Amino acid sequence: MPNKPRVLLTRRLPPDGMKLLERQFDLEVNPLDEIMPGTMIVESIQDKEGLACLLTDDIDSKVIEAASNLKIIANYAVGYNNIDLSSANARKIAVTNTPDVLTEATADLTIGLIVSVARRIVEGDKFVRTGRFKGWSPELLLGSDIHGKILGIVGMGRIGQAVAKRAHGFGMKVWYYDKKRLPEDIEQMMSIHFSGFTQLLNGSDFISLHAPLTESTHHLISNRELAAMKETAYLINVARGAIVDEKSLVDALKGRVIAGCALDVYEHEPSVTPELLQMHNVVLVPHIGSASIEARTKMALMVCDNLVAVLVDGKRPPNIVNPEIYLQ
Repeated sequence: MPNKPRVLLTRRLPPDGMKLLERQFDLEVNPLDEIMPGTMIVESIQDKEGLACLLTDDIDSKVIEAASNLKIIANYAVGYNNIDLSSANARKIAVTNTPDVLTEATADLTIGLIVSVARRIVEGDKFVRTGRFKGWSPELLLGSDIHGKILGIVGMGRIGQAVAKRAHGFGMKVWYYDKKRLPEDIEQMMSIHFSGFTQLLNGSDFISLHAPLTESTHHLISNRELAAMKETAYLINVARGAIVDEKSLVDALKGRVIAGCALDVYEHEPSVTPELLQMHNVVLVPHIGSASIEARTKMALMVCDNLVAVLVDGKRPPNIVNPEIYLQ
């Protein structure tokens, strides 16, 4: 194809996605298998019409202003808080994401984290590998039951609802809090109970976070909220790291204010508060909520579809998050 649209890709994607991108575009790919430095993005974006980026990339006004020909920013993620949306809107640059395809994978991981932290699976694995297992014992690595317990879900969107469905399979009761309450018939169909935020903190045995990161949810879980939880409760976060005040979380764990936590995301990612690394009642995984082959491949194909819509077909992309630019 002559005169293919020029696109910058900030990190290699799964093979099926790469094949499509290379076929459709004059593609420049970050040569490093690590986060692309902001200065390199600014330098590389200047002659590009499209940008395919990751949640770990800070696409601020400097990046956007450097790209005079930019028409679309295709984010390889559901969230897009890494993109300066106001700057993109001012330039009428389409911003897209990859919704829905990672819902089930992230819900699966959430349940895995609940089971892992409650039943001390990671701790038990290390116990065996280090040669400390000398035989069965009545009090060896006692954990917490999951069945019959209350799971409090903060944010009942697609992922929250998928987690709720799985939790019922474990015999859990599901409470939820969200700014917007679901219709009563949906609540009844899903066997979930709407709760006030404080009531959810007070009554839940496991609290799982699935809210987006906004000004109102930044440090939504801090000292006061952790103190409101049961001493036997566990906190699970697969949403965004900054929803939890990590320092307050460390203090709560040290003071045995709560029983433990399981985290897939971190406030200053990829940095992790050092104290968390030393705690046995904490399960830590490296932001792998969507890390199944199937989900990550679908995300890559969706990025390509969004880029093709704008740069090849001249159409509104299917997963646009700022549709208002088409109304101006």
